[in-house]
Amino acid sequence: MEYDDMLDRAIEETPDIDERGSRFEVPDPEVRPEGSVTVVENFQTLVDTLNREESALLKFLQDDLGTAARIDESGRARLTGEFKRERVADAVDAYTEGYVICSECGLPDTRIIEQSGADVLKCDACGAITGLGT
Repeated sequence: MEYDDMLDRAIEETPDIDERGSRFEVPDPEVRPEGSVTVVENFQTLVDTLNREESALLKFLQDDLGTAARIDESGRARLTGEFKRERVADAVDAYTEGYVICSECGLPDTRIIEQSGADVLKCDACGAITGLGT
């Protein structure tokens, strides 16, 4: 059997890979206006999915959106001002890219640690250590 024939046969017999996406999917923020405040209804779900502290995500949202925010008794984030869902989603995506996803291997298996007096992102999957927000 010729090489090209063997290659064609191998390609034909190779099963198709079912692309169902990543094992790590951050839910879209559920945002609704409440007077002059924007409420992120599923803030606690976002925090749990990202495996980060509430205060870290809230501070990032405040800085990125340029607003004040707090967590109410129900665990929802209350952002001062009116923000569209897409804008809040963009901020959550930016946080995920800079503070959760490993820049080396692309996996979310990371944690924030202190090293030499600075907070860095350590990947438990590949061992990479990178500066935060890079």
